[in-house]
Amino acid sequence: MLESQEEMGKIERFEEIEAWKEACSLAEIIYKITKLERFSKNYGLKEQIQRASVSIASNIAEGFERQTKKEFIYFLYIAKGSAGEVRTLLYLGRKLNYFDESQYNEVLQKCIYVSNLIGKFIQYLKKYSNT
Repeated sequence: MLESQEEMGKIERFEEIEAWKEACSLAEIIYKITKLERFSKNYGLKEQIQRASVSIASNIAEGFERQTKKEFIYFLYIAKGSAGEVRTLLYLGRKLNYFDESQYNEVLQKCIYVSNLIGKFIQYLKKYSNT
C-alpha cells in the first residue's frame, strides 16, 4: 500500500482512482476517432495518439503499483505530460481535417478534464507529503 493511504481515502487498487478511470475512457474515445477513415490512413499520427492516450492511464497504474508516494507523484507527472501530448496530436488531427470541430472540442475537453484531475491529485498527494 502507499505510504499516504490514509490521506488518499484508503485507495486499495489503481482501478479506484477517478483519474485512471477517466484516462481509460479518453483512450477508448481516441481509439474510436482514429478509426475514422481519414485519420486511420495516417498510421504515424494514429499510432502516436493511441500510444500517448494509453500512456496516461498506464502511468497512473504503474506509479500506484510502485508503492511509494514519491514515485507515484513522479508517474502522475508523466501521465499529465502524456495528456499534453494527446492534446497536441488532437490539434494536429483537427488541422489536417481528420475529424470535425465538434468531435475535436469534445475530445479536447475530455483530455483537459483528465489532465486537471491528475494535476489536482498531484497537489493533494504533495500536500500530505514531504516530497
